[in-house]
Amino acid sequence: MTPRRRIFSCILPAPSAEVADSGGALLFPYWSFTKTVIAIIALRVAESGKINLDQPLRERPFTLRQLLNHTAGLPDYGTLPAYHRAVANDEEPWSRDNLLQLAMAQGMRFAPGFGWAYSNVGYMLARELVEETAGQSLGDLVKDMISVPLGLQSLELAIDRRQFSRVHWGAAQRYHPGWVYHGCLIGTPRDAALLLHALFAGKILRTTSLQQMLTCVPVGGAIDGRPWTECGYGLGLMSGRMGLAGRAIGHSGGGPFSVNAIYHFPDQSNPRTVASFTDGCDEGLAEFAAVRCSGTQ
Repeated sequence: MTPRRRIFSCILPAPSAEVADSGGALLFPYWSFTKTVIAIIALRVAESGKINLDQPLRERPFTLRQLLNHTAGLPDYGTLPAYHRAVANDEEPWSRDNLLQLAMAQGMRFAPGFGWAYSNVGYMLARELVEETAGQSLGDLVKDMISVPLGLQSLELAIDRRQFSRVHWGAAQRYHPGWVYHGCLIGTPRDAALLLHALFAGKILRTTSLQQMLTCVPVGGAIDGRPWTECGYGLGLMSGRMGLAGRAIGHSGGGPFSVNAIYHFPDQSNPRTVASFTDGCDEGLAEFAAVRCSGTQ
């Protein structure tokens, strides 16, 4: 019999009875939940008037908004077999330029604005644009705009093996976070839940900016082995429906050895935000755990 995986979940508002193992002070990779944070920061920079989400980028045929909602038509480096071999062999990350050259050699998926395709390359370019415009590194922007204002003491951008070795999963000892080219945040489940909960409580963005984040591109229907019954993507937010849980808005993430699902469930009588983390490569396990913690099952 396959042993049951340990799942760490934080629920906000916290239920009166203990219903999940929150993991306490344990640190976990946030993987693609980092995209949500990049989108939040991009919108904060846009609020300051320093950047226009809909202005075509210099020498590029797409806009920042198209990068953030995956409609730019860019390919993804996750489709490169050589990338996965290098990660499995615990090699040092390729240079940014080499990675971009290999990814772009696959060709554009479609003309910008005329389709949808998930692209980590797009978020790498979005991060670079935001850093250049703001004049700060992503790590500093996260600290100034999110960690300090919200009191999220565990949150940090992992940039080297020493930082990444502090996460809970032992497999992290053989992984360099530089393989996540848009950046990989680490932190506790509680801080992940607090971050998303604060977003929907209006504590990070103006109402108009949050509305932009929530404006979705329809992506599809049910996904085998996962709780999704309707799928869409906003600006750094996966958004759709998860069966009886109703609307689910947040982001799933996964790397070579762990997965997570960090979602807000607004349709519940007492809307909840859940952050679930487990090992393995099946994002559906973390998503189903989040649904259970939402109070619908």
